[in-house]
Amino acid sequence: MFDTLDISASALSAQRTRMDTIASNVAMMNVTHNAKGEAIPYRRRIAMFQADAHDGKPGVHVSSINVDQSPFQKRYEPGNKDADRDGYVLYPNVDLSIEMVNMIEATRAYDANITMMENSKAMLNSSLRLIA
Repeated sequence: MFDTLDISASALSAQRTRMDTIASNVAMMNVTHNAKGEAIPYRRRIAMFQADAHDGKPGVHVSSINVDQSPFQKRYEPGNKDADRDGYVLYPNVDLSIEMVNMIEATRAYDANITMMENSKAMLNSSLRLIA
């Protein structure tokens, strides 16, 4: 019974990290320069999950935050100071529609794990009432 709560708690933590990563991608979707001021756009990040058997208890955790190596978006903006000789500016490889779908999926998974924890807690309380 307590394993169920531990599994759901690990999933809540993993989904929260995933939502933080997605929020970061959305916040940086128009950043065209790196921290050094160079015209290198932000690259999308992806939270990678891994099944976990920590101390013999099952669960999930974020194994890494990977950088998406897909190509940057090119936009024709000849008046932009960052435009190349053909008039194109590189923008981050972040697609808002993909990020929103991923955020909805992460939110639903988070909610499902909260429901699982509530049901497990109710079952545990019922079992204790039967014993007492």
